[in-house]
Amino acid sequence: MTSSTNVTKAMVNQFMERLAKQDAEGLGELFADEIDWNVPGSEELPWTGRRSRREHVPVYFRTMWKAFVAGQSTAIPGAVVVDGDDAVILGTFSHTVVSTGKRFETPVALHLTISDGKIVRMHLYEDTHAVNQAFQA
Repeated sequence: MTSSTNVTKAMVNQFMERLAKQDAEGLGELFADEIDWNVPGSEELPWTGRRSRREHVPVYFRTMWKAFVAGQSTAIPGAVVVDGDDAVILGTFSHTVVSTGKRFETPVALHLTISDGKIVRMHLYEDTHAVNQAFQA
């Protein structure tokens, strides 16, 4: 196993631990100053879209978490595939939307890239249609 693979695995573990704790500031600390971030979705959902700076990371998580009923979200991790600086985390997210009360579930794939011990890329792939539908009254 290469040292880059070990660093990537360690970063994935830290990312998952901080995500589970809903530690927005701690998640931000894992990212490089300049990032390639993409969470596709509806323009009506303020956390979706592209980000390019570390300081955007905590704002993303705090904004998104406020949209979901506290205590009613789950993130079930599946396989984690690591190849050098890249990791793909597969899993399932379930949430209940505050504004509509609708619950949805979506399979997810999260692609992280690590460089110099920091996350430089985070792309999230999920069922954006299901997410958007859950926010429709």
